[in-house]
Amino acid sequence: MINAIGVHKSFAIGTRKVHALRGVDLTIDTPGFYAIMGRSGSGKSTLLHMLSAMDRPDKGEIIVSGKAIHSMSEAQATMFRRKDIGVIFQAFNLIPTMTALENVQLPGLLAGDQSKELVNRSHELLELLGLGDRTTHRPEALSGGEQQRVAIARALLYKPAVIFADEPTGNLDTTASEMVWAMLKQIAKEQEVTVVMVTHEPVAASYCQRLFVMNDGQIVGTIDAPEEGAFDAGTIATRTQHLLSATQ
Repeated sequence: MINAIGVHKSFAIGTRKVHALRGVDLTIDTPGFYAIMGRSGSGKSTLLHMLSAMDRPDKGEIIVSGKAIHSMSEAQATMFRRKDIGVIFQAFNLIPTMTALENVQLPGLLAGDQSKELVNRSHELLELLGLGDRTTHRPEALSGGEQQRVAIARALLYKPAVIFADEPTGNLDTTASEMVWAMLKQIAKEQEVTVVMVTHEPVAASYCQRLFVMNDGQIVGTIDAPEEGAFDAGTIATRTQHLLSATQ
C-alpha cells in the first residue's frame, strides 16, 4: 500500500543546509487510519509531501499503491495526485466563486471530465458527508467544518485507495475537529481506504490505529492502539514523550 525506504530530503535556507528527512523507512500494508506525529520541525509535513508526490526525495524509494512515485515525471506526479490519491490540507482550498458541488467536481473538471458520472458521484459524496442540502452554497455560506467536509468529499472523488491529510483540523474549533476525525476514521473503515494524517495533537491521534512518531527527520517509533482499553490523548502524549526522550 505505502512503502518508503531510506527517504532523504534537504533544503537550502540561505547558506545553511537543513536535513528535513534523514533516511525515513515507513510501511503501511493494510487499510486504516494512521497518524504521523511529531513536534514542529520534526519532518512530518515534509514526509507527507514526499508520500503524496507533491515533492521528490533527494534519495530513497517511495511506492504508493504499487506505483514508484519517487521516479515520476512532473506530469505523471500531477496525474497521480488527481486520480490515485486524495489530499486534504489545513486550508480548505475551495474556489470562492464555485458552489460546494462544483468544488467537489474540480479535480475531474481539471482533467477534462464533464461526465454525468462525475456529477452523480459528487452529489453522492456530499450526501454521505451530511451536506446534501448545501450543494449550491458557495464557501462563504458554509461553516469551517462544512468547508472541510467539502474538501474531504473532493479528496474522495475518484475513489482513491489512499488519502493524505495534513493537519486537516488546524483551522477548526473542537466540535468541528472531532467531527472530521470521526469522519476520517469511518471512511477508512467502511470504504477500506488508507488515511494518513499529519498531526501534532494527541487527541487527533487517538482516533487512529497506529502512530508513527517523528523527531529530527526520522521515525523514532510507532504506537499501536490497544485491542481493548483506552487510547486517549493522555496515554498517547505520555508514550510519545517516552519515545522522544529515548532518542535525545
